[in-house]
Amino acid sequence: MSKKRVVIFFVIFIVVVIGFVVVAGGGSNQHSLAQIEYPLAPADEPINMVNEAILFNESKWTTNHTHDGEIIKVDDSYYVFSTDYMVGADPTPGIMVRKSTDLVHWEFVGRVFESVPEEVSEHTNGATIFWAPDVVEMNNKFYLYYSVSEFGTKNSFIGLATSDSIEGPWVDRGEVFKTSVQDDYAVNAIDPGIVFDRNDQPWMVFGSYQGGIFITELDRETGKLMNPGDQGTMVANKGSDLHQPLEGPAIMYNNELDYFYLTLSYGWLEDTYNVRIGRSKEITGPYLDYNGNDLVDIATRTGSPDVGTKIIGPYGFENGDDWQGTGHNGLLKDGDDYFIIHNARVERNKFWSHLHVRKLFWTEDGWPIASPQRYAGETEQEIKSGNIIGEWEQIVFDRLDDRITFSKKLTLLENGKINDETSEDYWELTNDNILRLYWHAPDEAPNDYWVDSVIVATAWDWENWNETIVFSGLNQRYGEAIWGKLVVHD
Repeated sequence: MSKKRVVIFFVIFIVVVIGFVVVAGGGSNQHSLAQIEYPLAPADEPINMVNEAILFNESKWTTNHTHDGEIIKVDDSYYVFSTDYMVGADPTPGIMVRKSTDLVHWEFVGRVFESVPEEVSEHTNGATIFWAPDVVEMNNKFYLYYSVSEFGTKNSFIGLATSDSIEGPWVDRGEVFKTSVQDDYAVNAIDPGIVFDRNDQPWMVFGSYQGGIFITELDRETGKLMNPGDQGTMVANKGSDLHQPLEGPAIMYNNELDYFYLTLSYGWLEDTYNVRIGRSKEITGPYLDYNGNDLVDIATRTGSPDVGTKIIGPYGFENGDDWQGTGHNGLLKDGDDYFIIHNARVERNKFWSHLHVRKLFWTEDGWPIASPQRYAGETEQEIKSGNIIGEWEQIVFDRLDDRITFSKKLTLLENGKINDETSEDYWELTNDNILRLYWHAPDEAPNDYWVDSVIVATAWDWENWNETIVFSGLNQRYGEAIWGKLVVHD
């Protein structure tokens, strides 16, 4: 063979070898994204989350001014109904409605009402704002549950409106349940969430820190209480201390796991707001968290509750907006997929509240966990070990501290070690996208290792504005939510 042919053959060989390494995903994360499909960018360029130019232009609000949202899918569209909320001015009353065809791009489509009904206004001493609605489809029509309350009191009213169309018009049907400072009810008539049991019978979970969270049965024909005046059964409580609030209940049923899951918001809505969860075999409870605590228990440690498994909390990744007030969630089952929506306030201006939509995954032991990144249309697919080698940002949500949690560095090395090539800590990835992180803790952990099992998936990196890979799960030791995001270099 001539020298020229040898050189050509050698060059071709090198190109093939390099190409194989890139496709296989080995080495640094510059090429770790090969052979995987990723969501498209949600917009042409990063979105400014504090934009005073759109304050009074509803057509450009998109996710802005969204608070206490509840979500429903009708045909091929998604609708979010939310509290009357606005930055920099008093909001127009009526329950805001937003619409999307992909859970990513949202348009403001109007309001349900023009004003609070006279009966409701009288009971709440002139309150003008609708709070925390929920809407369900039943009996071939739509049932909208709304609440109005005199702020800081138990003078509260849950009402019902119905419509043949999700976009209205709506007819007010009056009282479902009301409370006042003079009555003997423990519950506060606010924040209704509607859920169906195994027999498709509707129930309403509702309440707040004023007296706890209750669930009561509804009459399927009228949409109102099965037993008028019955507050039902308490399913969660933290006492009446305003520094330890809980509110915004929602329940979903997973038929494959045969559990009901109760989500709640703990903390203060402008900063420490966070989503916690418990599960039960029965719709009326008891709802237990990851550590077996009953959500009705009032247990505090260092001023923060050690009850309820926190799955979303205030957080900050590098190079982007830090988020707080990450609470008051809604839940959606869409085919085989589950989603959670919630408020999120920009830390640099806490009055700007946005809608966040996240995909939910399910742990091996049956707990829902949220994606670290807002949904951008990603699909589940197989991830290879080579795809996840590199530098990550990791967030661990302390169950006892509800302040904002900032990411820390985590490195998954090619030799299977974590952070250091000689470390006793190591990782492995299974064929079903379960990443196991083994943390060496001799004489402390079972078999000397805490094993955190997290789910790996693709995502859009909203902070760095590029495609990435993420993980989410609960750690073995405390059941604390752990998020991770691969740092993708140019």
